[in-house]
Amino acid sequence: MESLALNNLFGGVYAGRRVLVTGHTGFKGSWLCLWLTALGARVTGLALAPDTEPAHWKLLGLHNVRDLQVDLRDASAVRQTLELTAPEIIFHLAAQPLVRRSYREPVSTFDTNVLGLVNLLEAVRATPSVRALVNATTDKVYLEQATVAGYREDHPLGGHDPYSTSKACAELVTECYRKSFFNGSGPRVATARAGNVIGGGDWSQDRLVPDLVRAASSGSTLQIRNPEAIRPWQHVLEPLSGYLRLGQQLLAGKPVEGPWNFGPAADATLPVQALVALMQSHWPQLRSEHQQGPHLHEAGLLRLDASKAAQQLGWRPVWNAQTTLQSTIQWYRDYYERGHLCSRENLQTYIEAARMAGLEWAA
Repeated sequence: MESLALNNLFGGVYAGRRVLVTGHTGFKGSWLCLWLTALGARVTGLALAPDTEPAHWKLLGLHNVRDLQVDLRDASAVRQTLELTAPEIIFHLAAQPLVRRSYREPVSTFDTNVLGLVNLLEAVRATPSVRALVNATTDKVYLEQATVAGYREDHPLGGHDPYSTSKACAELVTECYRKSFFNGSGPRVATARAGNVIGGGDWSQDRLVPDLVRAASSGSTLQIRNPEAIRPWQHVLEPLSGYLRLGQQLLAGKPVEGPWNFGPAADATLPVQALVALMQSHWPQLRSEHQQGPHLHEAGLLRLDASKAAQQLGWRPVWNAQTTLQSTIQWYRDYYERGHLCSRENLQTYIEAARMAGLEWAA
């Protein structure tokens, strides 16, 4: 992939540019680093070591990414990292991202997701090279409204579980720093709220797709907590294209600061049980059954309205639900049955589909 001529994507803005990715050893962060290196960026990663085995980050073998294992909660180390690397743009993905873990570990969740963000923003204040920052939060930042057709960026923030609440706090902290310290000078800042992200290389605990894959690989049956819960499912490359498009516009001085939704195609907002059935059509070994409650609270309905991104960024999802699931399952089947890592092929296929769809960033 690194040999492919992708420097022209996103207007060529990332070629040769110094980019910092926090959380680069995680699922989304590793995919973002793969894409940025293919764009010719000079990438530094700031994160803890991967907490799953296998880990997509290790499998990719991106030796041209500077890998700095730094704890976001260590303010001094974060500041020293920015001084050392002088990034021009930061994609902030480092987080404690799991809902059920946040119930078990609320203090560390808030410490990482809120105070860790404050540490990063304070370091940004002291680093004049930074021109733009994209903070990736989540679709779960919104105050639960079960009847809403799709959450818009102007809907009220909320949160029930510690993870969702911590990310709503992260939105408020980002907006506070944007208005208080970066307004008219310093970096331009935006937040990105994506749906339930799936794709090859995710082995996190308590996430539907990796839990199903683990069950299939061991010949067991997965217990599903909330089969009727509705979520906006999207392939990992979809929101990442949105983050990169947003970063491109920030660097160009466009008026795109503030929050942005990046949601899936219309047919990909599905109940859990429907997603499982589609996955089973591609991998019959996947087996599940309903695990009777009671369970910890999780939102019953999540839908995102991404019309703002479509109208103002020229961004829209590329893959429908069927393509998203087929690509995801094929990735895992290639890995488990053939020992082949097809991440680079997935990225190339996605970019070609975006070009066929006429998206400006892919021109």
